[in-house]
Amino acid sequence: MHPFTPIFSPRFPGLFVPIGVVLAVAVGWLTAREGLVVPGLLVAVAVAVPFLIALFHRPRLGIIALVCYCFLFFILAREVGGVPFGLAVDGLLVTTWVAVAFNYQQFEWRILKNDLCLLSLGWFVLNLLELLNPAGASVVGWFQELRSAALYWFLCVPLALLVFNTRRDLNLFLGLIIGLSVLGSLNGLKQLYLGLSAGEQAFLDENTKTHLLWGKLRVFSFYSDAGQFGAAQAHIALVALILALGPFKYWKRALLAAAALVLVVGMFISGTRGALFTLGSGVLVALLISNNIKVFVLGSVMALAGFGVLKYTTIGSSNYNIYRMRTALDPTDPSLNVRFQNQQRLGAYLADRPFGGGLGIIGNSGIKYNAGQYLASIPPDSYWVKVWAMYGIVGFTIWLGLMLYILGKCCGIVWRIRDRALKAKLIALTAGAAGSLAASYGNEVINFMPSALVVYISWAFVFRGPQLDAQSQPATPPTAS
Repeated sequence: MHPFTPIFSPRFPGLFVPIGVVLAVAVGWLTAREGLVVPGLLVAVAVAVPFLIALFHRPRLGIIALVCYCFLFFILAREVGGVPFGLAVDGLLVTTWVAVAFNYQQFEWRILKNDLCLLSLGWFVLNLLELLNPAGASVVGWFQELRSAALYWFLCVPLALLVFNTRRDLNLFLGLIIGLSVLGSLNGLKQLYLGLSAGEQAFLDENTKTHLLWGKLRVFSFYSDAGQFGAAQAHIALVALILALGPFKYWKRALLAAAALVLVVGMFISGTRGALFTLGSGVLVALLISNNIKVFVLGSVMALAGFGVLKYTTIGSSNYNIYRMRTALDPTDPSLNVRFQNQQRLGAYLADRPFGGGLGIIGNSGIKYNAGQYLASIPPDSYWVKVWAMYGIVGFTIWLGLMLYILGKCCGIVWRIRDRALKAKLIALTAGAAGSLAASYGNEVINFMPSALVVYISWAFVFRGPQLDAQSQPATPPTAS
């Protein structure tokens, strides 16, 4: 057969043109009637079909697509709207698991026998049991909150351990999260200096009280809000900065340092004061597990100097973004005191409710699905506070214990890594996850995309670290008998 002979030879080629015309007219009529949803769906189908075919051949593509989507789907939500784009995260996770099941022979299932997967299962089961919480929160609100509180963790961690677990995958993951975050910074600068798109302006109009302070825009880029944008920028800036100090080629370190600088700028223009705690706590963790006394001392001095400049001087206060960051260290700040007052109200209400008000009782799910409930009327302002309100002091103690156990285990794993390049990468991921957890005391960070996904996959890579380290070590020569 000639190489250019078509495999399919239609019997009636003359029908192609009239059929094409009819389809084009039909699409045009539907578009005029229903709007851009129709061509949007056609494009989605044209992309989804080949993607699904490729996914069932290589399930790791699902994780790659998920990372990219979790950074960018708010663009679709704002500029297109009309569709719950967040549900595609659930769809990607479930579809990738189906692809894994179809290719189950390819994977080492024994990898999942570790305490990280066991903890994710335990936390998921506890969240299922929250449906029985006697406080009587809405079932719909429970389901909506379940997704971010436990389901994504439960599905993502073992999936990453199975299909996205090599050094090549680690390098790709770091490249994606840094590259997409820099893109977020550049889009933020565009918002600040060139203006907002139609979708971004509509978002600002709905959130003026929180995103336009004293006439100054709190930049949100293509993230859910300015708080998430700032914390996520600080998280990945920390990752890039640690890697820039690692044992890599000069040009790579230069690019990473430049990326870290751009990301720090993104953090500042967000006006998210809690992002400072991402950097501070993350740097502290990185210094502690670096196993290098000189680096620890030098880094500690630099961190304390930076803290001192913000806390005890007025340097840079003429710049609004620096001034706003400085208020994060002011104990008399009115916004901080309002948060303390809300926590006092919650403390009084939860004093005789050790299991809290139930999943989804507070925050966005509370406002939407539990209107009229007392807890729904109090803004949590913090994921730590939100967990306390939903699960009570019992659930909060369990959750915080899980977080600290995972962080401690990650630190112990990294401490024993021998390969210097791998150690630098795992230090960066561990410090970033620690910073995101600390920032969640001031904002809802670790439960929102993309930070949640970055943290879960970071955990998976760190727990995979000993195997990756062993692969890079030369085999021990046999001893003479």
